[in-house]
Amino acid sequence: MTSKNKGHYAKKHSPDRKVNPLIAEAVRKMAKQGRLPCAVAFEIAKELDILPDEVGFTLDHLEIKIIRCQMGIFGYDHEKPPFRPLDSVSEGLKEAITHALEGDRLSCRAAWDIAKRLGIGKMVVTAACDKLNIKISSCQLGGF
Repeated sequence: MTSKNKGHYAKKHSPDRKVNPLIAEAVRKMAKQGRLPCAVAFEIAKELDILPDEVGFTLDHLEIKIIRCQMGIFGYDHEKPPFRPLDSVSEGLKEAITHALEGDRLSCRAAWDIAKRLGIGKMVVTAACDKLNIKISSCQLGGF
């Protein structure tokens, strides 16, 4: 959901694709002022035993904005990125990122997997990617 799509998120999807009413109900219940934190979207996916992209599609269809990306990439209004810049990246982290690249980018899912495997925060992976000039792509919710 890039800024160019703001307020028109549903247009990213086929008009033939329909929203699951159970997901829509859960999203509406948790959204505040047309916004839903990334972490809450993942809680909904887990609770309903569905993939995160189904929640993301529903958010788009209902024109609800994802905020507070757990990777620290978007949704923090005008605040600085919520992750601390790194002076250097450990060889282990650099190797994990490099091996998981898809082309010249690291998928959101791969970044989450790296954080879990290495026992570090997701935003540490983001900060490492920032230091290495690697973009994170393919948001699991469809936000980017």
